[in-house]
Amino acid sequence: MTDLQQRAAEVAHIRRRHLAKGDPVPPPLTMAAMFHLPGEPGNFHQYGRSENPTWEAVEEMLSHLEDAEAVAFPSGMAAISAVLFGLLRAGDRVLLPSDAYYTPRVLAERFLKSFGVTTDLRPTASFMEGGFDGYRLVYVETPSNPGLDLCDLSAVTSAAHEAGALVVADNTTMTPYGQRPLEFRVDVVVSADTKAPNGHSDTLFGHVASNDPTIVAAVREWRKLSGSIPGPFEAWLVHRGLETLDVRFDRMCRTAETIAPRLSAHPAVRNIRFPGLPTDASHDLARTQMKRFGFLIGLTLASESAAERFINECALIQPATSFGGVHTSAERRARWGDAVAPGFVRLSVGCEPTEELWKALETALDGADQD
Repeated sequence: MTDLQQRAAEVAHIRRRHLAKGDPVPPPLTMAAMFHLPGEPGNFHQYGRSENPTWEAVEEMLSHLEDAEAVAFPSGMAAISAVLFGLLRAGDRVLLPSDAYYTPRVLAERFLKSFGVTTDLRPTASFMEGGFDGYRLVYVETPSNPGLDLCDLSAVTSAAHEAGALVVADNTTMTPYGQRPLEFRVDVVVSADTKAPNGHSDTLFGHVASNDPTIVAAVREWRKLSGSIPGPFEAWLVHRGLETLDVRFDRMCRTAETIAPRLSAHPAVRNIRFPGLPTDASHDLARTQMKRFGFLIGLTLASESAAERFINECALIQPATSFGGVHTSAERRARWGDAVAPGFVRLSVGCEPTEELWKALETALDGADQD
């Protein structure tokens, strides 16, 4: 049994370590702004902006999966913000991917710039070009969202550390079961647990994980002082979702690996990106640094109208932004301004039976190809 399999086997049993006879097996939902605190505060729960037992339960589970200390946040962007605002200072330079999730770029332009932090952009596929001299922080997202390009985590981390930079990796698309950036000496992992870790599209959540206690302390302090705290009910939902993540993620990845070659062969598909395809530009690197190939597939159809028909007319596609739910979902990413073709579709494979999902996708593609 591999270490990752062992962690998957143990994840639903973590709470058992703390149980006394008669205790509830699921974690209680602790809805508290105040805690009973007579006398000196000491090492007790004190105030709802600082700590909550339900957060701590989900942080323990995330820490187990990451094999590093994890800090919970109310969204993926809250986790990213904690890292950027907690670790950067005026005069620092940060390098962001130009083709990854767009909101960190907007955050940097709107707010970090005014605080004296300089931001540069670089495509994921050529992230090593230009080196990392002069940067305080290097931020990668691999596979990139939505284009699914990869960068070499080991090479980036080695070069960035030699230049004196911290490396932050957004692992939202892969989860700890699909890719483990900390094993490549990445300093910080951020993730939007809104996606597959929760898995049911009913709450926002995020986390930061690191083996550096100074970094963990900084993001915890940012959370406490900024008030960027998760709600206990949201934490409870994510705890429940994490118990089934291994099963759901495995089903989603297996289905994606099955249908990607079929999508590639369909005449309506002009181009496809999926790291699991041997023909994909990132396949060799994916085999080296990823545990799985993921559940996201990028499809380019002939036009905007063809893409919209495919999404809207497929009986087993939920038209929606975001990804990672139990239901297959899709959206045309150009509508948000991503630098992709008008007919590009980000397909997030869900947990439906594989062959039934393929039949629905094939039928919708057949209709989308009729102009």
